Amino acid sequence: MGKDTEIKLVGQPIFKQVIDLIERVNIPSIVKKHDSDRYYKAFKAKTHLVTMLFGILSRCDSMTEICEGLRAMGGKLNHLGLDKSPAKSTASDGLRNRPNKFFEDVYFSLVDRYKSFLSDSRTFGLTFKEVLLIDSTTIRLFSDILKGVGRNPKDDGKKKGGLKVHMLIDAVQSVGRFVKITAAKVHDKNFLKELELISHSMVVFDRAYNYYMQFALWTEKQIFFVTRMKKNAVYAVIETVQMHERIKDKAMVIKEEIIELEYHPEDGKGKKIMNQTKTLRLRKVCYQDEKNRYYEFLCNNYEITAEEIAFLYKKRWGIELLFKKMKQNFQLHFFYGENVNAIYTQVWCTLIAQLLMTVIQKMAMTKKAFSVVASLIRIHLISLLDVFELLRSTKRYFSIKDHPINQAVQLKFELK
Repeated sequence: MGKDTEIKLVGQPIFKQVIDLIERVNIPSIVKKHDSDRYYKAFKAKTHLVTMLFGILSRCDSMTEICEGLRAMGGKLNHLGLDKSPAKSTASDGLRNRPNKFFEDVYFSLVDRYKSFLSDSRTFGLTFKEVLLIDSTTIRLFSDILKGVGRNPKDDGKKKGGLKVHMLIDAVQSVGRFVKITAAKVHDKNFLKELELISHSMVVFDRAYNYYMQFALWTEKQIFFVTRMKKNAVYAVIETVQMHERIKDKAMVIKEEIIELEYHPEDGKGKKIMNQTKTLRLRKVCYQDEKNRYYEFLCNNYEITAEEIAFLYKKRWGIELLFKKMKQNFQLHFFYGENVNAIYTQVWCTLIAQLLMTVIQKMAMTKKAFSVVASLIRIHLISLLDVFELLRSTKRYFSIKDHPINQAVQLKFELK
């Protein structure tokens, strides 16, 4: 007899199986910490979370669709711990007023719960305590709130609203360790001030985060970084370490230099002291990849090789993939509320949904792409299927006659 690889029917919808992953963190303690249920008798914080996740996973475009979709689930609501579908007015009121900090803490509690499970066993062969990646993504809003995306529009057009999601992740994980949501007009470098990093860690980011004052503070604390140099950077070459002729279609280090840059120190309020200047000594590595693309990297570590600096910067693509997954597979084109709190809440719930999908993908040990996993769960969200068998299955058909319930009915019939 061959191995039974059919998808099994279970007594709970797939959505309940997803929600069960949240039960492994202490939601009541987070509710108590933020007093999230103080003004709500029926629409509790956990109900709010379940409602938002239903909308995000099923890709609903509005709060009306979410509430009507839950109402249509009928007898399956009890699986989710809901007595009834929330009214649109109640859900919208909660989205506007319930502090988004509750959802933020739920996200980081889940990260803490699953971070060891999601860690990749691959090592980089480098002697850093941790390798961290930093980047941001902009979410545009056609609204008057959070203004400041892009340049001033032509023909007296209206400037779009928007927000930025800044994220720091571990290079061997696929979830955010530190996340901050700001208005889009806030400069990326301000995010670096809020990071608490340990000595001998390595941080990798693009040139939008160039901030010489912060680079100097990190160098004093032996916190290392790799970034790209800005095209308009002014510097003095102290020493040329190596130089090579470019070879077409070959990935190689072209030049390595020790350089000095000048910067203005800051006072206690973060303002530059313009009548003072300090110098910062860094490594500059000029690199060509196999497609003949040219890069100039900056680094404050003098022990690793120039090739390792280029290798570390390539790892930054991991966080780009994380943002790509978030934007392509979840609903960030339509927002369920129009105030800042509502938008922040939806972004945090989207991050929670992405984390849960990542956990399920790894638990299922499936070779299916993340986009396929997200699509299957969306299509079968209220189906009574085993989510892990669904993701593992490679069959092109489903044989209902082999299901245990039908086998029991057939046996009963034969006994008669």
